[in-house]
Amino acid sequence: MHKGKLGLGTALVAGMAVTGALVLAPAASAVSPDSATLSFDCGSFGSGSATLAATQDGTSATITVSTAAITSPINVGADSVNSTLVMSDASGATVSFTGSSNPAITAGQPISTGPLTGTVTSGDALSGQSMTIVVFGITATCTATSAQSPGPFQF
Repeated sequence: MHKGKLGLGTALVAGMAVTGALVLAPAASAVSPDSATLSFDCGSFGSGSATLAATQDGTSATITVSTAAITSPINVGADSVNSTLVMSDASGATVSFTGSSNPAITAGQPISTGPLTGTVTSGDALSGQSMTIVVFGITATCTATSAQSPGPFQF
C-alpha cells in the first residue's frame, strides 16, 4: 500500500511540474492574418494575383509566395528560384524577405517561392510592395498594383 501512495504522489508532483512549466513557457509569436492576397504587375513577364502566407517566430518571419502573375516557360527544379519580397509599413519603411527555396515547377505552372525569411519587430504592420524573382539568371521585377487583402500582416 505504501508503494501505491508513493507512486500516486510522484505522479501528482510530476504532473504539477509539467503544468507549471507550460504556464511559464513563453507564448509563440503569431502573425495576423496568416495569409493575404494582392496583385502584381511583372511587366513583360505578366501580371496577376499572389497569395502570401506568413509565419512568425520571435523576430524571424517567413513568407511563402504563390502567384499566377508569372508562369514558368520551362521545368524549374526545386530550390532554384531566388526571390526577394519587399514589404512596407504605413510610413514607407521596408523589410526584405529573401530566399531560394521553391518546389519543383513544371512548364506552364505558376511560380511558387518560399519560405522567404526576414526580420520583423513586434508591432510591424507590413504589406507587399514589390517582388523580384530570378530564374536561370533571368530577373522578373514585379510591383504591387493592389492593396493587400485582408490588410497588412501584423507581427
